[in-house]
Amino acid sequence: METQNYIQYPDIMAGKKILYVHGFASSGASGTVRNLKNLLPKTEIIAPDLPLSPLQAIKLLHEICEKDAPNLIIGTSMGGFYAEQLYGFDRILVNPAFQIADTIKKLHGMGKQKWLKKRQDGQTEFWITQDIIDEFREVMKNSFSKIDTNEHRNKVYGLFGDKDPVVHTFDMFSAKYMNAIYFDGEHHLNEHTLYSAVLPVIRWIDDRQNKTQRPILYIDLDNTLVDFDKGVKKFDEKTLSQYQGRIWDIPGYFSVLEPMPSAVKAFRILSLKYDTYVLSSAPFGNPTAWSDKLEWVKKWLGVPAFRRLILSHHKNLNYGDYLIDDRIFNGAEDFMGAFLQFGKDPYKTWDDVLDFFSHIE
Repeated sequence: METQNYIQYPDIMAGKKILYVHGFASSGASGTVRNLKNLLPKTEIIAPDLPLSPLQAIKLLHEICEKDAPNLIIGTSMGGFYAEQLYGFDRILVNPAFQIADTIKKLHGMGKQKWLKKRQDGQTEFWITQDIIDEFREVMKNSFSKIDTNEHRNKVYGLFGDKDPVVHTFDMFSAKYMNAIYFDGEHHLNEHTLYSAVLPVIRWIDDRQNKTQRPILYIDLDNTLVDFDKGVKKFDEKTLSQYQGRIWDIPGYFSVLEPMPSAVKAFRILSLKYDTYVLSSAPFGNPTAWSDKLEWVKKWLGVPAFRRLILSHHKNLNYGDYLIDDRIFNGAEDFMGAFLQFGKDPYKTWDDVLDFFSHIE
């Protein structure tokens, strides 16, 4: 349901607990905590002010985990570094600062610092000393120390801003955990990133915990999510003449395409309600098309489409409830579920499609 400033998702993580672990110099009263409470009104958000001492901070987090048994832990930056070590719990690490000691010295330096957010103890300043840096290095020794197969494959997601100027730990994370995902953003977890990158992962984890199987929705790419025809304008006349009648075979053609109006927004909205996949065909005469489609999905659809791209010339072989496609070819005409032909009445635009699905419980 909508409020004046945000959309709420009371069904996601309803009746559960999320432990939020804040970043360096922040507090449990950050804007992210407020946004989480807004988005998930039926979820208890536990957000302590972390002690300055890393040894005390990790001890406190272990105590909270033992006492409250959170269903999910979300850590950002320094909080992601701590959260990685809370083994056995489902966790989302956003731009985790695994090299936190060096990061603090480089970005903040030693000496007196100011808390960025209001703290419960009322303090406004703190000191970074060599003892604190040494404690960080001591806690850093426990990173990646208790990873089993379940941790590696299922329990932990890492989200990394592709424009993050602060920490660069994607490779460190992906060497240990399977679910490493870039998102369109920087270091700080703002409202847009929380909605577009973090919320889809929360929903996946919630569904897995609840053993929920949502209706399966497949969406085509070319002339459905992707504005296929406008791609012609990206190439010179000589190239177009060479590939006349088969422009889809132009090397790199699929890499320059742009989304249909409202397509990205629609994909994100539908992904929070349905088990949503991209189901497309790629020409055999253009080897770059296969990789180009993957890169397009990563660039434009981001986290909600993580590992949800299927390339097939036999769409009828995919089990599911809905298929949105602009054509009836490549098996679409024999799809077992409901077929919505995009671009034709009553599904001419993505706004029309969203209107249709808004009337389905």
